[in-house]
Parts: sequence; C-alpha cells; structure tokens
Amino acid sequence: MPDLDILLTPYRLNALTVPNRVVMAPMTRSFSPGGIPGADVAAYYRRRAAHGVGLVITEGTGVGRAAALDDPDVPRFHGEAALAGWKKVVDAVHAAGGRIAPQLWHVGHKPSNGAGERALAHRYESPSGLSITGERVAQPMSESDVADTIDAYARAAADAERLGFDGVELHGGHGYLINQFFSEDLNQRGDRYGGATLVERSRFAVEVLKAIRAVVTPGFPVILRLSQWKPKDFRARLAGTPAVLEEWLGLLVDAGADAFHLSQPAYWQPAFPEADANLNLAGWAKKVTGVTTITVGSVGLGSDVYDSFAGKDAQSAPLDDLLARLERGEFDLVAVGRALLQDAAWLEKIRQGRIDEIGNFTPDAFSTLA
Repeated sequence: MPDLDILLTPYRLNALTVPNRVVMAPMTRSFSPGGIPGADVAAYYRRRAAHGVGLVITEGTGVGRAAALDDPDVPRFHGEAALAGWKKVVDAVHAAGGRIAPQLWHVGHKPSNGAGERALAHRYESPSGLSITGERVAQPMSESDVADTIDAYARAAADAERLGFDGVELHGGHGYLINQFFSEDLNQRGDRYGGATLVERSRFAVEVLKAIRAVVTPGFPVILRLSQWKPKDFRARLAGTPAVLEEWLGLLVDAGADAFHLSQPAYWQPAFPEADANLNLAGWAKKVTGVTTITVGSVGLGSDVYDSFAGKDAQSAPLDDLLARLERGEFDLVAVGRALLQDAAWLEKIRQGRIDEIGNFTPDAFSTLA
C-alpha cells in the first residue's frame, strides 16, 4: 500500500486551511428543481465531507444572468430561494467538519450534455454569437451584456462569502463562457474583449477576477478552473508552449486568482509532450507561477469521463503514481470526481486500508444523488 501521508497533510490556500489534499471535483448533477438546491443536495455534499474530503467544490451553479444555465434543474447562485438552499448546504458541510466552495458558472453557448435541445426558454450567449462548433447562431454579447455578466460573477462571489462558503471557483474551462472568450475560434470580437493573442482575449476573465477581488475579503480563496482542450478535441491547446502558459497564467494571478484547477481527461498525460519536463498541466502551472494548483482527471480510475458518458464502466486504479507526483511537489491538491461520485467514503476507505471495498465506477452513479 502506498504511503498516504502527503495526501492527508493539511494545506494552506490563501487564508483557508484545508485539512488534507483531497478535493471533491465539481460534477453537474441536475438535482435542483427550478434551480434551487434542496435537503438532498445538502446531504449529498455533507456525506463527502463527513468521510474526510478536505475541500468540496460544488457542481457548477449559475450566476445571475438569464443565459447562464442550460438546464432548469442545475442550481442557481442568485435569488432568495436558491441562496437559502445554498446556506443549508454550506451549514451541513461545515457541521460535518468540511470546507466548501461553489463553482460559479455561465455556460455560454454550450448545450447541456444531457439535454440535446435547449432546456430553457431563452437564448444562448457567447462572445461572438458563435456556437461551440463555430456556427453563427446569435448576436455577439454587447459590451453592456459583458459588463452585467462580470457584475453577476462578483455578486455571486460576495454572496458566497456572506453565506459562509470557504472560497469560490470560477469555471473557465470545458468550452463554457470564460473559456469561449479565451478561444481564438470563438472569440472574434473587435473590441477590448477580443484580440489576436490569448493574453488579449483574457480581458474578460481578468475583469471577472478583479471584480470579485474588489468585493470579497483579501483572504477569501478564488480558484480558477481551466482546460487547454476544446470540447471533443483533447489535443487542442490555448497556450501552445510553456512560455505562453506562463504569460497567460501570470496575468490571471495578477488579476486575483489564488489557485488554478487544471482539467485534463487523465492527470498522468503530459501537457507539453515535446518539452523536457514530463509534467501534467497542473505541474506546468505550478512550475511557471508558483501558485497553488489542483490536478484533476480520472484520479483513482483507469479511463476518462467520456468513456463513462458513453456508458462504460471505469475500473478502480492504484494511486502510487499520483502520490509520487504529489510528494515531489508537481501539484498541491488532487480533485477526485467519479470515484467520489460512486462512493462517498472513497477517501475514508483508502485511509483505512479498505482498498478491496472500493468498486469500479458505473455510469448508473450519474442518475442518483447518493
């Protein structure tokens, strides 16, 4: 059995002490009718905290913009009823000894994985009116749309701190709105939110971060989730080289990001295979910025999430390589998705040496809130 000491070591993220290095990855569940999280959602997150997860990052939750969500049963993070529901969630997690941050979300022009057709009766929003496949389907967001969306992120972050959450995460990956502004293909704006370079196209994210930092306390952690890949193209890169990555992430750190949550289909894949350092994306981000990084991607499992979406089981996998990378400082925290979705007690079983009790992931877990 591998040495688990590093996995169970506390970690300091801005003013927050996380009791260990395990993070529950955000996973969309669609169990909040009308966008309001209920007692079952609170219990779902509380179970993971009660079994020892250091930091829970919630599923994506929509900021106060009509087009922020693409599914009526995904939770909102605005409005009295939804915020009251989230207050019960945060209180339940804290009562179990956990830490929790909401993931703030605007889907942009990205359909729900499960909906097919638009599930809500309003238009999509995107930087240039393009769908994620590049088709022109709407008008670009106006500058007033952009400004209101930035304000919506800031209001949500301020509400999160007011409700007692321990930090916030912004979803800037996976083809959602912030990621669409980063994209050369999808952001063809001629104003200050567009540009020929990744750094120029980062202005939207920079202004979101600055707006949040202006309304939360200095010690409140702000995490930014990023991915290099595009939907259905895992080989795509926003930052083509480590030097571009360094310039890009440095800009985002200066704007207020305390940590980066770097998404890959599998954490063991090198981010820049042509480079000498065999680092994953979180490893490269740590190397070029020095700030906190969270790795994610098939932790504890042997195949990626798209196989699971296709209905395939995923075998449980050993953690030796992950722990070795964590021990040598490649990244600081480890986000676990499907393994924790399958078994709320995943970390507890690992800590207690009950490895034989950890089963394979089955796609049936997507359909329950266990």
